[in-house]
Amino acid sequence: MAADAHGKLTGRPGVCFVTRGPGATNASAGVHVAFQDSTPMILFIGQVARDMIEREAFQEIDYRRMFGQMAKWVAQIDDASRIQEYVSRAYRVAMSGRPGPVVLALPEDMLTDMLSAPAAPRRVEPARYQPSPEGLEGLRARIAEAKRPLIMAGGGGWTPKARAALARFVETQGLPVSVSMRAQGVMDNTHPNYVGHFAVGKAPYLVDALQASDLLIAIGPRLGEMTTGGYTHLDAPVPAQKLVHIHPAPEEPGHVYEPDLALTADMESFAKAVAEWQAIAPDRFVDTLAQLKSQFEAYSDVAGLGMDDPFAQMVDHLNEVLPEDAIITNGAGNYAGWVHRFYRYRAHGSQLAPTSGSMGYGLPAAVGAAATTPEREVVCFAGDGCFMMTCQELATAAHHGLRLTVIVVNNNRYGTIRAHQEAHYKGRISGTALTNPNFCAFARSFGAGAAHVSTLPEFQEALAQARARGGVNLIEVAQDEGILAPGKPL
Repeated sequence: MAADAHGKLTGRPGVCFVTRGPGATNASAGVHVAFQDSTPMILFIGQVARDMIEREAFQEIDYRRMFGQMAKWVAQIDDASRIQEYVSRAYRVAMSGRPGPVVLALPEDMLTDMLSAPAAPRRVEPARYQPSPEGLEGLRARIAEAKRPLIMAGGGGWTPKARAALARFVETQGLPVSVSMRAQGVMDNTHPNYVGHFAVGKAPYLVDALQASDLLIAIGPRLGEMTTGGYTHLDAPVPAQKLVHIHPAPEEPGHVYEPDLALTADMESFAKAVAEWQAIAPDRFVDTLAQLKSQFEAYSDVAGLGMDDPFAQMVDHLNEVLPEDAIITNGAGNYAGWVHRFYRYRAHGSQLAPTSGSMGYGLPAAVGAAATTPEREVVCFAGDGCFMMTCQELATAAHHGLRLTVIVVNNNRYGTIRAHQEAHYKGRISGTALTNPNFCAFARSFGAGAAHVSTLPEFQEALAQARARGGVNLIEVAQDEGILAPGKPL
């Protein structure tokens, strides 16, 4: 998971080494995150000696079968003289087209073979895929005809240059921009053309806008289950609106939804190409953009909840005090709904969160982010259950002297599962209550700073102290068990 965070921030593979068997199965959660997030990664796994293969030797696993569905390429290096060939190819596969993870197995005895020094390697750079002139003209024509267009940006492969070019494109054309689930870092959330994100806790105004649009321009997302509300926000397989799907993998458009126009291009090449266009019909979209922007501002306004919600106020406080390039990480749980709704992600790489919904992601991702970009502030959000999945990584952060703050939202339960139980099996609660440790004492045992808060003033003071102290800090937020989601009591 830390390697995934590195890949998201740099655009180059995060590299992870694990032991065989249990190490591989433990790493599989991070590989799945990288696959669904389209993050470049290379996982090296130990393997039994070559003369023991197929005997179910100690900790032996067939990694091709194990990782086959969640990696772009899985291979085993049996010949030490081909190590450079395999590793170079792994980099190219991980960064090409739709980025993703590669898994290489290393037999124990191969690692002790002798070989001549290889030739100096060439630095691998990802290939660029320019959109076709015909495809660009088709997009231009569809924008010229549209009355209620909507952009949905997302997916992997975004770079700072791609983000800047996307902003120029939508400014020139007057287009509203939404993003897919947990892709809020693709667009500055304070930009005049940004109108919100599609996520598990859907924004009703945005779903209505999608269904009322006559042109959906999907730049990068896969249009997966969470983003499309279980494939209900758009008609499948043929959407009612014209769909222009831009994606670096040519096989992705049409995977679920048949596009009116498909373009194969990486995000930077496409965004740069359309950023140079002259205005087509921006005045026609002024009212649509203004309406969506107003609805987004109202939806993300803490004061509009209609109930006292200290946690929402705490998240909003981060908008005021954190620098623009701060990195926010989180795993999975209802607590994330507050973060995604009320925090304004502004810079490239400012959101590190798994579209796979993997619990426990936030802390190791924060470790990866703090190690990769020590000049940036890193704040991890985790629910109590989410934090307990990987809480031991506080040791890693402390050992390496990293700077990060963990905000543990404690409601003494698996909140998301409890919500489903309440919604679908009312009164039948099973396995969702938690018995937690003293989180502050736990953090202090690693030498971290720690504070327990329940009100906004307490949080403000604790956060200020953590930022001034530096190093590893933990703030435990006691959340009212009667609140299910922003503005929704249990």
